[in-house]
Amino acid sequence: MTALFVSLLAGLAHAASIAAPWSGEPVWWLQLLAMGLLVWQIDKAASARQAAALGWWFATAWLCGTFWWLYISMHTYGGLNALVTVLAIFALASVLALYYALACYAFKRLGHTNKTLAALFFAASWTMAEMARGTWFTGFGWGAAGYAHLASLGSLAKYVGAYGLAALAAFIAGSLALTLRGSARQPRALTPFKPLRTLAPVLLIVVLAQVADRQFGAPGATLSVALLQGNIRQSEKFQPSTGIVDALTWYASQAQAVRAALVVAPETAIPILPQQLPDDYWLRLSQSFGGDTRGASGVPRALLIGIPLGSYSAGYTNSVVGIKPGLPSTQTAPANEAVQSAYRYDKHHLVPFGEFIPPLFKWFTQMMNIPLGDFNRGDVGQPSFEWQGQRLAPNVCYEDLFGEELAARFIDPQKAPTIFVNVSNIGWFGNTLAIDQHRAISRMRALEFERPFIRATNTGDTVVIDHTGRVTHSLARHTRGVLLAQVQGRVADVAGSSVTPFAWVAARYGLYPIWVLCILFILIIFIINRKINKY
Repeated sequence: MTALFVSLLAGLAHAASIAAPWSGEPVWWLQLLAMGLLVWQIDKAASARQAAALGWWFATAWLCGTFWWLYISMHTYGGLNALVTVLAIFALASVLALYYALACYAFKRLGHTNKTLAALFFAASWTMAEMARGTWFTGFGWGAAGYAHLASLGSLAKYVGAYGLAALAAFIAGSLALTLRGSARQPRALTPFKPLRTLAPVLLIVVLAQVADRQFGAPGATLSVALLQGNIRQSEKFQPSTGIVDALTWYASQAQAVRAALVVAPETAIPILPQQLPDDYWLRLSQSFGGDTRGASGVPRALLIGIPLGSYSAGYTNSVVGIKPGLPSTQTAPANEAVQSAYRYDKHHLVPFGEFIPPLFKWFTQMMNIPLGDFNRGDVGQPSFEWQGQRLAPNVCYEDLFGEELAARFIDPQKAPTIFVNVSNIGWFGNTLAIDQHRAISRMRALEFERPFIRATNTGDTVVIDHTGRVTHSLARHTRGVLLAQVQGRVADVAGSSVTPFAWVAARYGLYPIWVLCILFILIIFIINRKINKY
């Protein structure tokens, strides 16, 4: 019973480490403490089945504590029965927790005689569980362990990515826990040299994280941006007489008046299809951005704005449309035709139940009063929006959770993005830690690719993140306003290098290299362990 209680408590602490309730920031030491407690418990478990059970409870508590805010979208806005909502969130967390239960089972089942090899085995199996959760069956890697280490191991993200950081964190936590506890099959070391030898790889990782300051690429041109945050209540966002009128009025007026070379409005800032817009609405936007027009700043202006596109016959997409000088057809054609001639990005990674209905789950979505869609997917690696010497790479909502998909845009360094642009609407989840967690995700992508991230959202967090993962500008959440900033893109340096090692590998091979390394580690450790036990 004590082991179960500790595992549950450690799981909740692990959730808090991703975005602390008291600050909204990641807490790296709490993540290591939580995972270390788990390793301690499963190492002393009586059997592999008990270790799997403890790992399952840990992960279930962690995941429930991470995305509990789904309750707001499903119950508050979706109208789903409160008890059914709680059971649905628990069911999702408990199913995803099976990956980690299997990792803990394998760790205990192998039987270890060497602490360093045991920590390596735990790190490899845990990382595979993280990647399975984040990629299989559409993937939902929200709240993964690596996001707690923006400040501690973040400098290594450009080399190994978020999953690589999760592996390093798991190895560090496992090494510390096993060293402090002592092997389950050997007495505690009596001299300080054996623990020091065991922890030497941990110290090496810490040192590497401190000295890994090499930057890939060089500062590029600076772009003045204006990020719009309408703060339209989610309960009114799709109401014709309130939210829709408010959105159309406010975003158009601000976009036309603001002084910046690039204006960005959030996901579904225009919450209706182009053919449903007032007759002259798109014409006025096009006249402000599509011709050789100049704002009060004296420079030509461009607009990126979130809007649903499509029709009943062709299907729908959750899209971002870009307008800039040089697109004269956008000024004269009907809105639905003008949009087709503008820049267009279609969301690729859709939200289950919100943007597509998984097989056999239509009955569940019918229980909620959410404007669900069965959207078409855009392609991976769509072209960037080129403007003022920048290659702007849009992504919608939680697409920035999938670094291996964003990496597809780096296959050709000459066409690689100079700035990422995220448009989101997290109003579905209220004023909760979901906002802070999403900010940490964007910061991790900035570190992985060494590219600035600008984020325009409906209710927050509207921020500018530089290429080092640091938030440089922000708007208060759940307020209406415009965030003005100067953003410096990243380009190739004098040696022609502009792509991080992670971006280069992930663009070509995705996460397969990490899978292969983890499997190889496990096989090698298994063989070594058998030979040790034989003698």
